[in-house]
Amino acid sequence: MNGENKTFAIILNMEYLKSYRDLIVWQKSMELTQMIYKHTTAFPKEEIFGLTSQMRRAAVSVSANIAEGQARNSTGEFHQFLGIAKGSLAELETLIILSANLELLGKKDSTNLHNLSAEINKMLHELQKSIRPKELTTNH
Repeated sequence: MNGENKTFAIILNMEYLKSYRDLIVWQKSMELTQMIYKHTTAFPKEEIFGLTSQMRRAAVSVSANIAEGQARNSTGEFHQFLGIAKGSLAELETLIILSANLELLGKKDSTNLHNLSAEINKMLHELQKSIRPKELTTNH
């Protein structure tokens, strides 16, 4: 198996994709979302409609966009939704940094969240590359 196919196989849980649930990147994004929910429960109550809500929505958006994109009818749409997921992930990373700077997250927790986020970002990038629609890869 060459390097590119191996990378794609790593992103998928199985040889053939049957559902978004088979995507390891979706599974990892769900893990990240659960971690965000867990860590934000300790945030001050006055942040419930601010940072807590924003972090949770951004985290949920990552896995939701992966799922919605995979369920669409074309690789072009899937590619677009993966891009939206990457944007939500960047938003979440920014909020993790802010939370650490405000000392709402400890160093170890913010490092763990950042590391998982970076892993997901790389997987999203590789998946996007592997399904790039033909119209984006041809020269006109």
